[in-house]
Amino acid sequence: MTETENHDGGEATVNTPTRSGFVALIGPTNAGKSTLVNRFVGAKVSIVSHKVQTTRAVMRGIAIHKNAQIVFMDTPGIFKPRRKLDRAMVTSAWGGAKDADIILLLIDSERGLRGDAEAILEALKDVPQPKILVLNKIDRVRHEDLFKLAETANEAVKFDRTFMISATTGSGCDDIMDYLAETFPEGPWYYPEDQISDLPMRQLAAEITREKLFLRLHQELPYSSHVETEKWEERKDGSVRIEQVIYVERDSQKKIVLGKNGDAIKAISTASRKEMSEILEQPVHLFLFVKVRENWGNDPERFREMGLEFPRD
Repeated sequence: MTETENHDGGEATVNTPTRSGFVALIGPTNAGKSTLVNRFVGAKVSIVSHKVQTTRAVMRGIAIHKNAQIVFMDTPGIFKPRRKLDRAMVTSAWGGAKDADIILLLIDSERGLRGDAEAILEALKDVPQPKILVLNKIDRVRHEDLFKLAETANEAVKFDRTFMISATTGSGCDDIMDYLAETFPEGPWYYPEDQISDLPMRQLAAEITREKLFLRLHQELPYSSHVETEKWEERKDGSVRIEQVIYVERDSQKKIVLGKNGDAIKAISTASRKEMSEILEQPVHLFLFVKVRENWGNDPERFREMGLEFPRD
């Protein structure tokens, strides 16, 4: 078992046993899971946009709270799947839940338990791990409605604890961290203390560009777009040259991404490059290309690039 040592003036040494564990965040699409993971970690590890189903594969964000290392697994939103990509994402979400020590169900308080949330509650009844309920966006709902929502959810599933928070403002989030840090068993940390994600930098860079793509064009661009980092070159001057390809399914979508006189792609590139430079702490030379790949949603190789298993049925 790993222990942390706190030295007080070079005299006595106090040994504090470390704790660690995995938490799977599940919930309907756009419940705020990625925002909450970024809040817990204190850094950007999962992309956020207004477009539903932005998260496609399980992303791990690593946080240290008190003496505990808490690994948050940001899963894709669970919804009724229609396409192969949908099915792969939902399978990935439930797979992440099965691998976790604790399951955190995040519910948008404004939307309540309608639709996908109700179906998730029904499925959770058969999941053996300890479960906590987190009601998000509480600043937008009356207190009496929140308590009624919590009561209804707890009648459907046996939750160990219920928390009411705002992932955007951070209200109530420390209470969750305290609870998790105290609940996990003693044991060594899984990752180095300064590591905040297990996502390779090439993939994180692609996710950043995909986020900027959706933020810029979420009303115009269909969900079926994908970003891959094709080249990553560390240069002698300390900068990095990154080449990425944005894949779309039709020529009409390519025109949307490029924009009039290339305005859209330039804005996306500028925003993405700025964030990459901040995260990497080095200058970034980013080159974006847009290619049409028809029906990429049925290409097993694209699923592997996203960390998803291609549905065979």
